[in-house]
Amino acid sequence: MNLENQTVLVAGATRGAGRAMAIKLGEAGATVYVTGRTTREEQSPMERKETIEESAELVTRAGGKGIPVKVDHTDEYQVKNLIQKIEEEQDGQLDILVNDVWGGDPLTEWGKDVAEHDLQKGLQMQQQAVHAHIITTHYALPLMKKNNKGLVVEITDGIDYDYRGNFYYSLAKISNIHMAKALAQDLKDYNITSIALTPGFLRSEAMLDTFGITEENWKEGVKVDKHFIASETPFYIGEALKHLALDTEVHRFNGKTLSTWELSDIYGFKDIDGTQPHWGNYFKEHVEE
Repeated sequence: MNLENQTVLVAGATRGAGRAMAIKLGEAGATVYVTGRTTREEQSPMERKETIEESAELVTRAGGKGIPVKVDHTDEYQVKNLIQKIEEEQDGQLDILVNDVWGGDPLTEWGKDVAEHDLQKGLQMQQQAVHAHIITTHYALPLMKKNNKGLVVEITDGIDYDYRGNFYYSLAKISNIHMAKALAQDLKDYNITSIALTPGFLRSEAMLDTFGITEENWKEGVKVDKHFIASETPFYIGEALKHLALDTEVHRFNGKTLSTWELSDIYGFKDIDGTQPHWGNYFKEHVEE
């Protein structure tokens, strides 16, 4: 099984989990549209160096075909044009949609309640992490419905509806989970699978920079946060998504929220360093005290 004849849209693939998921799907042979706001010519408000062109090149290098498209997914016009582009270039085929648009790290004010938190930052987080996903899904689904097949993946943080330490952050991430569940009901008459997928403690490029470390010496990050010892690279969630995409019985997960650690148990894949981080077990043993 491979994804050579599959068309994928990873919305928010400039860096981190989005980039890694795009690469892993490319590794299986997929044609992957990678979107984001940072290009080699223009930087987004995230002020990061990674670009969508780099992501697309990495997809192609992995064995697929990466196609970079600059898109602000909060802009309905831009999303509509993106889907039209995919429809024209791929003969109306879109097999997998991954909603990974986030950009909320600089907007989250940890330690502040809903009244103390900057309101505009909180609302912008909902625009980027919820409204952007809704807009993209709205325009992408007709292609899947027409072909009566597809996989929609909402990237979230956590597997339940528990509070996540910040009102706006919790609202965004829990919304992603419920979106996947609601879509499963909306699309029950079609052969379309909708799931939410979460990583554990993600060792992204931004996280490495925040901790002042590199992937080579990442364990030094334990000095900043002891729980970092159970972290995982973005490629772990990439492997999780690749296995889901290749699974002919993926519909058994319809409407569910899945995790990298749960799927690593099911499929047996490992992180890029050969380990199998299990944030679920670690959290129960060391965080829930």
